[in-house]
Amino acid sequence: MGASSDAKEDVAMSSKGEKFSGSVDMDIDDEEEFNELTSIKELGEVFLQNFCKEASTSFFSEYGLISHQINSYNDFIRNGVQKVFDSFGDLIVEPGYDPSKKRQNEWRYALVRFGKVTLDLPSFWGGADKDKEYNLLPRHARLQNMTYSSRMKVNVHIEVYTQKLVRSDKFKTGKEQFLDKEIISTEDKDVMIGRIPVMVKSDLCWMKDAEKGDCYFDHGGYFIIKGAEKTFIAQEQICRKRLWITSHQNLTVAYQSEVKRNRLILRLAQSGLEDTTVEKDVLCVYFLSTEIPVWILFFALGVSSDKEVVDLIDFPTDDASILNILFPSIQISDEVCAGFRRQKKALGFVEKHIKKTQFPPRESAEECLDMFLFPNLRGMLQKARFLGYMVKCLLQAFTGRRKCNNKDDFRNKRLDLAGELLERELRAQVSHARKRTAKALQRDLYGDKGLRQIEFYLDASIVTNGLSRAFSTGAWCHPFKKTERISGVVANVGRTNPLQTVVDMRKTRQQVQYTGKVGDARYPHPSHWGKVCFLSTPDGENCGLVKNLAATGLVSINIAESLISTLCDSGMENLANDTYTPLHEKHKVFLNGDWIGVCADSLAFVTELRRKRRRNELPHQVEIKRDEQHGEVRIFSDSGRILRPLLVVENLNRIKPSKEGKYTFHSLLDKGIIELIGAEEEEDCRTAWGIKYLFMEDGGKPVNYTHCELDMSFLLSVSCGIIPFANHDHARRVLYQAQKHSQQAIGFPTTNPDIRVDTLSHQLHYPQRPLFQTMTSDCLGKRGYAPSQNGFIPKFECFNGQNAIVAVNVHLGYNQEDSIVMNRASLERGMFRSEHIRSYKADVDNKESTDKRRKPDDCFNFAKIPSKNGRVDSLDDDGFPFIGANLQSGDIVIGRCAESGADHSIKLKHTEKGMVQKVVLSSNDDGKNFAVVSLRQVRQPILGDKFSSMHGQKGVLGYLESQENFPFTIQGIVPDIVINPHAFPSRQTPGQLLEAALGKGIALAKGIPLRHATPFSTPSVDAITEQLHKAGFSRWGNERVYNGRTGEMVRSLIFMGPTFYQRLVHMSEDKVKFRNTGPVHPLTRQPVADRKRFGGVKFGEMERDCLLAHGASANLHERLFTLSDSSQMHICHRCHNVANIIQRSLMGGRKVRGPYCRICKSADDIVRVNVPYGAKLLCQELFTMGINLKFETRIC
Repeated sequence: MGASSDAKEDVAMSSKGEKFSGSVDMDIDDEEEFNELTSIKELGEVFLQNFCKEASTSFFSEYGLISHQINSYNDFIRNGVQKVFDSFGDLIVEPGYDPSKKRQNEWRYALVRFGKVTLDLPSFWGGADKDKEYNLLPRHARLQNMTYSSRMKVNVHIEVYTQKLVRSDKFKTGKEQFLDKEIISTEDKDVMIGRIPVMVKSDLCWMKDAEKGDCYFDHGGYFIIKGAEKTFIAQEQICRKRLWITSHQNLTVAYQSEVKRNRLILRLAQSGLEDTTVEKDVLCVYFLSTEIPVWILFFALGVSSDKEVVDLIDFPTDDASILNILFPSIQISDEVCAGFRRQKKALGFVEKHIKKTQFPPRESAEECLDMFLFPNLRGMLQKARFLGYMVKCLLQAFTGRRKCNNKDDFRNKRLDLAGELLERELRAQVSHARKRTAKALQRDLYGDKGLRQIEFYLDASIVTNGLSRAFSTGAWCHPFKKTERISGVVANVGRTNPLQTVVDMRKTRQQVQYTGKVGDARYPHPSHWGKVCFLSTPDGENCGLVKNLAATGLVSINIAESLISTLCDSGMENLANDTYTPLHEKHKVFLNGDWIGVCADSLAFVTELRRKRRRNELPHQVEIKRDEQHGEVRIFSDSGRILRPLLVVENLNRIKPSKEGKYTFHSLLDKGIIELIGAEEEEDCRTAWGIKYLFMEDGGKPVNYTHCELDMSFLLSVSCGIIPFANHDHARRVLYQAQKHSQQAIGFPTTNPDIRVDTLSHQLHYPQRPLFQTMTSDCLGKRGYAPSQNGFIPKFECFNGQNAIVAVNVHLGYNQEDSIVMNRASLERGMFRSEHIRSYKADVDNKESTDKRRKPDDCFNFAKIPSKNGRVDSLDDDGFPFIGANLQSGDIVIGRCAESGADHSIKLKHTEKGMVQKVVLSSNDDGKNFAVVSLRQVRQPILGDKFSSMHGQKGVLGYLESQENFPFTIQGIVPDIVINPHAFPSRQTPGQLLEAALGKGIALAKGIPLRHATPFSTPSVDAITEQLHKAGFSRWGNERVYNGRTGEMVRSLIFMGPTFYQRLVHMSEDKVKFRNTGPVHPLTRQPVADRKRFGGVKFGEMERDCLLAHGASANLHERLFTLSDSSQMHICHRCHNVANIIQRSLMGGRKVRGPYCRICKSADDIVRVNVPYGAKLLCQELFTMGINLKFETRIC
């Protein structure tokens, strides 16, 4: 990354700090001690590396991994909710104007206005009579299938009035008559308008300040909707805070806004106006759905001459191509509006074209320009200056002096998180509620009818059910298309292991219209560096569209405080509301895309701003960019920008390793040692890849870096950064581990399984930590346990597996093609043993809460009744099994019946079994009583189970070998796993070999071993081999082994060492599919397809060809015919038509039933043939269409 001059000359200020959680003692010098500063070389490389580690640990302890979700939601409940209600103006409800209902009175009108919004902490009503309010905790919502939500109250002002036409003095008021409003009644009241879902661990959650949480691994950041845990996936959206320059069809500069009326497009193209002879490309503005020549719009804004327009554009006119654009633009303005240089004429032209649109605004042209054109700029001449700047940007892009915006660059993107997404959905639901309120209120405005309470008109269920429906279905409001909804916004939280839960909440998604053609959106972009992981992305259609935040990636929130005064104190001049002040020698200053001022010396201005940011006089999340080429300073304080922490190199020398005192990460930000850098500001930085690069020299001179990475592994996501030696592996294998295997690995997902009823969960009996360490895992959680007031609590665990002794060898041919051979004795000792817990749910209506009379078939109760569907031996009289009951496939797990006696019990499906672990009975706020029965099954690895190392080397268990038959070393070490050596050359994963060699050295080393395997800063191969050699082993990890069957020494050396292996959730017991005969489809009489319904195994054309090639035609006939849909038909041997079985009369009145050919009118020569029922069904369906099939038969 290149460094600009201003970045090199920036000077950061520091002052004395506070406490820092770590083991490195340091102090930060003040400005007064400038002469006693310690140089970086005196501090030393080792000390600074330790400082980086402690600073990173402090970063994760203060910000965590889910802070972007929680901070966005907290900003929403503090500011966003009120902003939504403030965005709605006064709701004027007019009467229906039905003459038959007017009576004697005047027409009555109503005005509805929303005021202050208040949010309560989550609660629910309970007790025998539902008369007591209880605190609603997250565990209650999970167990009772409720939504963890808060009551939202708003102050509603309703005013009822009449209107009368009153005459006035025209000389005083300018009007002969006006409408006078006579108020009849007013009312102000706090009304509940709905319930809004609460994010766990947010400011509205009870668990935020709780001394002890439900689960030690729970970071929050998710919602509980009807008992299910949901989280938002951050949505990548185009930044609407800057001008957007494109050259898709024509060269275009767009001023973007969420409000359609505020959008403006400046385009260089042939005009579509009538009454013009200009055929060249001209500058036209598209505003309020109409086309206006740009020269006319300039004069409508108050510009007085053409020279002023050219001065406002501020672009050199010595280029003939520029003159060929400006002159036709003036000519077309003269043709369509003669005399447009008079402001009234120009305004008249604008108003004429605005009123011609399909939905013309009520306001006049002057009011439209004031309200809708660049609404953040108040003066008309300021708007003219900004329009001139837009024209300049377009001309620069035309001449190649300015690049078009890249939609894949992260400086042009913003992430929509919980705050923005909820604000969008809440606005849609409140808008719907307002319309319903207006309709309900309108009916009571007729005649003398009195108004009722406000709650009668304002239906709170609209907002409550609308938000709940959006979370449940995942269909969310489109960012700018009101009638459309998008998917992929809400996802279920995965609970296989804690790492999967965190990774699900750190995903980002880019919405595309068609996944096949997305341009370069799937490819990594240079702006991804340090912000999103360039490896963690799913394979398939979402490859490159779904990304993961880097380990230290933060998402900014909107800064509400005004920065104008600080900018003025730093050297900025406010933008003048005139057109004659020359600005060509000054640099423009933009705040969130709005032109707010100019500065004479942009370098000094930016340096001062960055100095104030490092002094905490400016918010830390403000991004400052100096664009010297275009003479601009761009400052951003909006939400959705990805920031990351970097060390400020020139302030590192202010750290002294002497005094007592440790610092928090926030204090390091306040003192300027670390600062948060965004995608655009990073272009001004020259960043060292690590501390060691600060001590390197280039040609005998030290390299002048401005910033330094905390660690290179933080460029990766959390799931990538914990992979040892990841930089030595093929990227595809790292992707497999990060996106698939790490999230499918069985670990210990929660520490509160007793108060959870997940549908499916796995728990590893003996999870272990790996022998190696990485920077990411060390900073996320210390090795061992940290003491607290309540004793010892575990830290966040990101590893899910066990350390196994792995040998690379061929074992009797059973480990071919990624198969692995395991030691039976190791598995019997508990290696990779896990628990499989599945929950079954059923609900019935609460008789006390239901008021409707239902049919007997619709009223269910829990009870034990004799069932034809399955066995009920393990059920008690209440319909539930006792704790510890051993249920097998086909047993009834929950007994439920209707009042009519119909059986509606829940039955265990095919291959499901287990021991009853717990039975939960509860009720929710929807008037439902429900029961949950959890079955536990202890599973030991069996053939077909899937395992994986940390390097994407997945494989299934192919053979269980006895320990006495395994090869053993001279020390008696027997491997737990044997993998095939052919797994390494084509997969290119030497990282696994290095991990095994390092782990072996760690286990056997004397003293302090070499443990770190952090990506991009791994120990060298020489250091690893030297550690092994000092422990008395071969440098390359090879061992002399002896054959377990014969006792002879094996001639070749075998590579062996401890490797971290993971057991994945893909188990053969969940996938095995077998049957002889079973259920068939009622129409085709062929086996059903579902495994859970005891369905058949699919036998396709290729499988048929294989059996034919083997000559097993009898087996093929049995599979596809005898055991499938064997049937019989009767065929007439004479006419080859189908003979039906009918009942016919014979001579003498006797009746017989049998096959009879209606064509030949005979029962003779009819043969019975064996055919598949599918062929018989096809014949009958074709017959209904008028197509008759004939069958040729031969007697065998």
